[in-house]
Amino acid sequence: MRNLLLGAMFTIGGTMAHATEYLNVFTWDGYVLPAEVAAVNDILKSEGYDVEVRVMDTLAEGPEQMFDVIRSGDVDVSFLTLNYIQMEGFPFSNLLQPIDLSSPRLSNAAALLPELSAIPMGMSDAGPLYLPFGGGSYGIWANDDVVSEHPASVADLLKPEWKGRLSLTEGQVQPNVALALMAMGEAPFAVQDASGDRKKMAEMQKADGALQQTMNTLYDQVGFFWSAGPEFRDDLAFVASYGPGAAAHVAEGGNWSIVNFEEGNTVWLDTINFSKKLEGEKLEAAEIFANYFIGKDVQERIVNGLGMVAATTQVDANPMLDENPEFFAEELFWPPYTKVANNVMNMLSKRASGGDS
Repeated sequence: MRNLLLGAMFTIGGTMAHATEYLNVFTWDGYVLPAEVAAVNDILKSEGYDVEVRVMDTLAEGPEQMFDVIRSGDVDVSFLTLNYIQMEGFPFSNLLQPIDLSSPRLSNAAALLPELSAIPMGMSDAGPLYLPFGGGSYGIWANDDVVSEHPASVADLLKPEWKGRLSLTEGQVQPNVALALMAMGEAPFAVQDASGDRKKMAEMQKADGALQQTMNTLYDQVGFFWSAGPEFRDDLAFVASYGPGAAAHVAEGGNWSIVNFEEGNTVWLDTINFSKKLEGEKLEAAEIFANYFIGKDVQERIVNGLGMVAATTQVDANPMLDENPEFFAEELFWPPYTKVANNVMNMLSKRASGGDS
């Protein structure tokens, strides 16, 4: 009888009590620290919530992986990159619920940067499916202990001297394709831009086409593909990073700096999202969690510790945005790729990695 469970209740001293519920958070490496989880749990406990925040062991890697994990039903709060939300073929929007910015538990929402708060690719008819968390640029970082002069163009990464000394992401092929396109002198989102033109798409996906050949050359340069986060190893000359991993490594004494290519860098925004199944006390707990992470303390940390752009006006300084007010220009934002464009990019990447002919 001592193991008998009745729903989510158990007996204590002859009375019935609710078992603690977990709020499962699915996030990128370095975004949610144990001390911050403890702080939110203290808030929840002090306000009478029988809910405990728990960060999932599985870290975010890319759209396909994140969709599979969220679709499993185990995720309550996620940190999706903005362009994933409406990406064709991965209906994240069906798994999320609109966020009530007027909730008394989201007091920090009023201080969010207005240009980041209602971006169309993250909106539903009933309101935003996200809260902006922080962003940055996707760039190539150079190991300044071994690279005496930064390359001027993305095409310079394809030179024989750098063979085996470049590291790219494995989980997200889209930025790799963007690099290949820029190396060709094309716009980074040219595949997406052509997704409504069958003739252009047919040309871009040819096994013997210029884009495929450039992808092959680019991947031949790679000595290591990273998944959850980049590794800044001594044997590497260049590492692709969204910023946080690089900034943390530099803070620990690493001698790496971003390469300012003449082609420029694309930008991204990571967001906080609520599962469609959240309701009642757990939804309120999710709002309290999110409010903490868009608040000054965490936002200061992601600027100073992760080298990101904060999403709030509460921070004392927001260097990258202060230096370039057009940092989040719409044309530089990663787009919500169409299914056709995404399929073509995955095909190009698979071929380049030797997985298909």
